[in-house]
Formats: sequence, C-alpha cells, structure tokens
Amino acid sequence: MQSLSQIGPSEIFLVARREKPSTSLVISRAQLWFTGRLSFRQETNGFRLKNRVEFSPRPVPPNLIAAEKEEAKAVLTLFFKKQGLSNSLSSRLINKSDQFIDHLVSRLHSVHKARYLVGRELTTLEIRDSLIPYLEELHEEHGDLLAELVVSYPDPPAETRLVSSSLVPVPAPRGDTDSAAETRKLRAVSRVSELDPEGALRPQTLYLLDLGLNLEQIKTITRKFAAFPYYSLDGKIKPVVEFLLDLGIPKSDIPTILCKRPQICGISLTDNLKPTMAFLETLGIDKNQWAKIIYRFPAILTYSRQKLTSTVEFLSQTGLTEEQIGRILTRCPNIMSYSVEDKLRPTMEYFRSLNVDVAVLLHRCPQTFGLSIESNLKPVTEFFLEKGFGLDEIGIMISRYGALYTFSLKENLMPKWDYFQTMDYPKSELVKFPQFFGYSLQERIKPRYELVKRSGVRLLLNQVLSLSGIEFEKVVKKKMMKLLSNNVIAEQSNGGLL
Repeated sequence: MQSLSQIGPSEIFLVARREKPSTSLVISRAQLWFTGRLSFRQETNGFRLKNRVEFSPRPVPPNLIAAEKEEAKAVLTLFFKKQGLSNSLSSRLINKSDQFIDHLVSRLHSVHKARYLVGRELTTLEIRDSLIPYLEELHEEHGDLLAELVVSYPDPPAETRLVSSSLVPVPAPRGDTDSAAETRKLRAVSRVSELDPEGALRPQTLYLLDLGLNLEQIKTITRKFAAFPYYSLDGKIKPVVEFLLDLGIPKSDIPTILCKRPQICGISLTDNLKPTMAFLETLGIDKNQWAKIIYRFPAILTYSRQKLTSTVEFLSQTGLTEEQIGRILTRCPNIMSYSVEDKLRPTMEYFRSLNVDVAVLLHRCPQTFGLSIESNLKPVTEFFLEKGFGLDEIGIMISRYGALYTFSLKENLMPKWDYFQTMDYPKSELVKFPQFFGYSLQERIKPRYELVKRSGVRLLLNQVLSLSGIEFEKVVKKKMMKLLSNNVIAEQSNGGLL
C-alpha cells in the first residue's frame, strides 16, 4: 500500500474500475466515513482509496469553522487556477464542492489537533501551507480526475468525458453555482448587522465601528472576503489592530488598511507578521517606515517568504544594490505583488530592447513595472515613434524620466505634444528634458512659456519649467536686462557708425 497524505476526520472509500482498455475511467461507487489517512492500493478490479483519522475531542466553535471553510475555498480556488483553470470554471467547481471543503477543514483539525486542543486558531498562511501540499499530492495521484472527485465528493462522479485525452468535469449550470455563491455571500454580509437577543450588534462589528469603519464598509469587505465577519475579535482582529497602532499607524488609517487587505487580521502576530517584518528588514526595508509602508500596501505582510525572496532575487539580478532594493521596497512595496515571470521579467526584457538601464529605471520609478506591456508600454513607444523619435532617443527619454510611461496618452502626452509643436523648440529638447510631460499644461507650461515669449528672451526648456517661481522670475528679468543692454549697445554702435 502506497501512502498519499494525512487527511482530517473523514475518509474517502472509492472503488473504480476500467470497463475497457481505454483512457476513460468509470467510477463504480464511493463511500464516506470518518478516518484520517489516504492510501492507494491496486486491486484486480481497479483501485481503492482509504483514509483514517480520529475525531478531535474538543468542539470547534461554529464561527471558526465558517471562517476556515472560507479560507479552504480560497486555497482550493488558488490551486485550481495554478492548474490552468479559468476564474469562472474555478468558481463553479468551488461552488459545487461544499462537502469536499468540509473534508479539507476536517483535515486541518486532524493535522493541527494539538493547536485546537489548547484553543489556538490557525492563521491564513498556516491553512494555506497545510492544504496546498495535500492538494498537490492528490493531483499527482489522480490527475485531471481530481476536479471531478472534488465536485462529486463523497459520491462518485455522475459523468466523465474525454477531452483532448484529459478527463474534465462537466460544468454545472451557471444559475445554480451563482445562486449558491450569492447565498453564502449574503449570509456572511447579514452577519455584519446581525443583532443579539438584547438588540446589540456583534462585538466584532461594534469594535470595527469604533475604529472608524461604517457598516457599509464592513459589508463591502465581507463581499470581497467572506471569512472576515467570522474572525475572532480577541483572537485575531484586536491583536492585529493594536499591533498596527503600536507601530505608529494613526487610528484614522486603520479602516483604509482593513479595506485594502482584511486578510491581515487572519495572520498570526508571533508566527507570521512579526517574522515577516523582520525578514523584510534584512532585505533593506527601513524599519522606521513601517507605518507608511503598511498603509500604502498592507498585503506585503501576507505574502509567503518564498514570494518575497523571489522578487528580491530578481531585483538583485537587474544590477540593483541591497541598499537600492531596500529603498525601492520602502517607497513602492506593492512591487512585491508583481509576478516575477509574468510581469517583472517580461517588462525588464521590453525595456532592455529599448536600451534602457533597467536598474536605473527600477530605482527611479518602480511603479512602471506594474504597467501592461500591451496596453500601456507599447502604445507610448509607438506614439513617440510616430512623432519621429528613434528607439535610442525613446530609450534615453525613459532612462532620464522613468514616470514617462505612466502617463495617459489621451489625457497627457497627446495634448502636451500638440502644444509643444507651437513652441519654438526642436524635438531634441524633449530628449534632453522628457520631464516636460510631467508638468501641468494649463498651470505651468502655457503660462511660463507665454511669459517667456512676451519677454522676448530665450530659455532652455528645462529652465522654463524646472525652476521655482521666484528663480524663474529672476532668470527672466536677468535675461531681459541683458537683452536690453545688448540692444542699447547695438544702437549706440550703429549711431557711432552713422
């Protein structure tokens, strides 16, 4: 018998047989009872899956079970997406997998029995770390049939079909899955404003209201993350909030942080949050800036160490120093959310094709790497090519002004280019000073250039725009005085000749 993995207090007893020598597999029967170890045994008529564990003697609060179910759904959804399933198909599978979700939760209770015996709740990361390896083992064992088993659990699949040599589940009617998902969401949202027998809101809701959130904000959070209203107030929400306040985050900023990343309340302070912060500090993040960093991008504290490390390794490969990487992570922590292979590396290769120093660009404007190559970067490049700039010139412009590609073509680049054509400057001035596109057309560019034109003086483009108001006036007056002086000298010289 070949062991597959530990499972929680439930068991699959599945028998399948091959009706004929082909790639199709027919499930003959399936039974469920509570055990805890899944194993595989080849038999003459097919295969048998077994799984045995024992119940935990300590009851788990219903609200905690509800929260863990939502966490398990999120993990299973992520797993299906990694297998190449679309968002819509993953959602449909999850909406038809209630009993398998119960099975995953029971597995948590078995594997972490010691934690539950002392009343400690699992964090979001611990749930993910427990379930992902288990799902990977099941997928390795059963391949594409796993999705069908998940949907039909604990009963056998009603039907399988062969598509491109792979068994795939027949999608459930969309109406049924959408209805089930909406029902669960409504149940979670209704919990937010639920009253106790004395007519008072739940303690969690009252605490969040005191922090500055309103009921509609709490409901919006719940619609995005249905596990949130089931989090323990004293065990999860309050400790995290108090920790954030101790970091120097103003109470008024807490609602924004929770709206951006409510999952942060499901992460253990001692096991995850604090160690993650310490790890990020070793990567160069300024520990005195945590309040600003978390406010800007609280999700950075919910990422796995593997994801954080892979991003930092990529940044290092571009030629950035440790000190520069630290500055980037402090100033633009959301760069951690970008996939290295799907976003960062392709963007790096695109800019290198323009002869851009990627390390310099990353240090000056890391948010550029969050833009879509097809929707944002290529259209800007094509715009400048159409205006007569060469690739090398475009590369120089982006190297000198990293934010250039973050501007809207329609709202920014086009109208400013149109106005630039009325100015008495060659295109080469934009190559020297691409920051031109970063100034307000109505409040800076037009007023200053018109003043320069009326004064009859000549200034470089960067002098017109980059100087402060006082310095700009001084330069214009100085140029006017010099021009006047030159005119007087010229007139006197012409008079002497006469």
